Amino acid sequence: MPYAVSLLVLAGMIFALVDIIIRDQSQVKHLPKVAWVFLVVLLPFLGTVLWFAIGREYAARRAPRPSAFAPWASEPAAPSPRDARSTEQQLADLEREIEEDRLRSEIARRRAADEQA
Repeated sequence: MPYAVSLLVLAGMIFALVDIIIRDQSQVKHLPKVAWVFLVVLLPFLGTVLWFAIGREYAARRAPRPSAFAPWASEPAAPSPRDARSTEQQLADLEREIEEDRLRSEIARRRAADEQA
């Protein structure tokens, strides 16, 4: 168990050192980069915690990009057109369409019967 804690502190220290070295000076807060390197090397646990807590400038949060697996999230859906008719008018139109379809099928059936006779 003591080895695991030591390895964890060492990995955090290496990660912090790489982050300090790669980071631009304008993104480092409170101390120069060299001072942060010395702090992390001399006090590995405390220096690493301080670096990630107060020493580094975090980028402003951007809006998340939509996933390639969620195509519906890439574009906002266009608003559906609103029907200005009332519910009664919509039902009456639907009944008319049903009756019209029934009459067409009846006409087609009678024509087919006349052609066979």
